[in-house]
Amino acid sequence: MNERDSEQVARMFVEGGYTVTTNERDADAILVNTCSVRDQAEQKALGKMGIMGKYREQNPHIVYGYMGCMAQSRGKQLFKNIPHLDVVVGTQKYHKVFEYVDNILRRRLEKRMDHPALSLNLHGESVCDTEEEKGSQNTIRDHVAQENQTSAFVSIMQGCNMRCSFCIVPDTRGAERGRPIADIVQEVEGLVAKGVKEVTLLGQIVNLYGRTEFPQVDGKSPFVQLLEAVHEVDGLNRIRFISPHPIGYRADLVKAFTYLPKLCSHIHFPMQSGSDSILRQMRRPYKHAKFVEICQNMKAARPDLAITTDIIVGFPGETEEDFQATVDTVRELDFDNAFIFRYSKRRNTPAAEMDGQLPERVKEERNQILLKVVNELAVAKNARLVGTRQQVLCTGPSRTNRDRLMGRTSQNKIVIFDGDAERMTGQIFDVLIEDTTGFSLYGTAELK
Repeated sequence: MNERDSEQVARMFVEGGYTVTTNERDADAILVNTCSVRDQAEQKALGKMGIMGKYREQNPHIVYGYMGCMAQSRGKQLFKNIPHLDVVVGTQKYHKVFEYVDNILRRRLEKRMDHPALSLNLHGESVCDTEEEKGSQNTIRDHVAQENQTSAFVSIMQGCNMRCSFCIVPDTRGAERGRPIADIVQEVEGLVAKGVKEVTLLGQIVNLYGRTEFPQVDGKSPFVQLLEAVHEVDGLNRIRFISPHPIGYRADLVKAFTYLPKLCSHIHFPMQSGSDSILRQMRRPYKHAKFVEICQNMKAARPDLAITTDIIVGFPGETEEDFQATVDTVRELDFDNAFIFRYSKRRNTPAAEMDGQLPERVKEERNQILLKVVNELAVAKNARLVGTRQQVLCTGPSRTNRDRLMGRTSQNKIVIFDGDAERMTGQIFDVLIEDTTGFSLYGTAELK
């Protein structure tokens, strides 16, 4: 989601005449889009901005800014932490970032031209905008033009109403707000016209899209209605979505996987814990048995389905029995992969004040134990694919070896192979899987 928000901001700068650079030293403006899900992410963002302050020695006019969740939650406090900071923009004001930065930068450059002696004394101005804005969900709709782009993220909503006890997102992203289906379809059509073959629909809880704004039709939720509408876009080959919540996994969504073939055979489905006691403390409104039932129903609807998940270890009060319940569930459901997070206190969340906070040593021990189990399952699953043919969407040169190509299966598994990037990028074809290093697959393309 942060990647999609950043793309929207970048598009506005490009349209305003700026060029995006990958070299911080060349930049006239440096913006850090922040996350508040874990404390580590905030500390990294603070440290990075602190280090980048040195670029002002060569570029006195440079504008520094924070965007996103940490900007929303900390607001003006950030100016005290980072003296060279100029702009703080919250999660509902991404469409304002260009205006704020451009105005500051233009004033500074004009002052330097008129009064060169003032070049080191131009930084008494700053902007902090973290106010709510009606309709902000409709502003994340533009994309940066990329050569041979095969896939794209499409934001369909903002906000979250769930209030999990460990999560700061409802405070930083606001309440659920969905975009109209017609607008989303139009955005997808525009992407497909530029060569995109796969879209990923984004929402904080994506399968709760539109539940407070749009009606059900023929027993179908707004999210399923959206999936059907996007599925009708000519030229689109694949649809993904992240991240769903068990409370929104109703029969209509499960059934959609039986009649919408463009839906990829992969869901990222956050479990968080396999213990009913911990789920209750987390304010997750489902039990272990319900989560397992949904996964089983999904695999029945789409037998080749791959399921990945998120898990928090070391939540306050988590006993050895609670942790073991999580390990057992991971083995039972045989996840294709899992992102494991050590519990991290977040400001103004109920979990931060709970008794039974665990020491970091215990969190790390449990993290390593569970990570080993997840890795074993993932490696074994990929090993079973050796000798099979997998349908792959080629996304272009490999990120780690530009002499080879890479793509993803419908199950979201990375495949590396040789071939002609110009001819094969954006194409879907079979790859004979011949080897695996554990998490990546290697094979020979069979492009006709």
